[in-house]
Amino acid sequence: MSATDSTEPNRRDFLYVATGMAGVVGAAGVAWPFIDQMRPDASTRAQASVQVDVSGVEPGMSLTVKWRGKPVFIRNRTEAEIEAARQVPLDELKDPIARNANLAGDAPATDIARSAGEGLENWLIMVGVCTHLGCVPLGQAGDFGGWFCPCHGSHYDTAGRIRKGPAPENLPVPTLEFISDTMIEIG
Repeated sequence: MSATDSTEPNRRDFLYVATGMAGVVGAAGVAWPFIDQMRPDASTRAQASVQVDVSGVEPGMSLTVKWRGKPVFIRNRTEAEIEAARQVPLDELKDPIARNANLAGDAPATDIARSAGEGLENWLIMVGVCTHLGCVPLGQAGDFGGWFCPCHGSHYDTAGRIRKGPAPENLPVPTLEFISDTMIEIG
């Protein structure tokens, strides 16, 4: 080792490190707005789940709430509506999959698989957006007494299953839980 070689840091080493750090901070400052804009806004985060009191929804009545910017149909079905949905043979369904986020992805579209579950068969909770082009179907209408999308003629039955028209899938059932006898948490 010669007298001019030194393992001590000198001014030039400090300048290299300081310049590198300034570059890193500058790059992060430029990149942050692009990264930050990809996060969902506060209104979307606030609607990640919604609690709904259904104590006033009598059999045969419906309620529509907004969740994640979409309408959600909550229907307290009558015994006749439940029975009509149970009588439909699965091989007659256009979409044989339940489309229930609370069940396995390949669950068959039986009436119980489309409802809120065992003992809660009267409750039908679905995202109210037609699976054809995203219109909002009308309730208690159509050829099967369920929902009817007048825009393109899709008919859903009393379990929200597509039966006729251009819609390819059943109305989806979101994740939900009864947190009390009269309170549902969606999402």
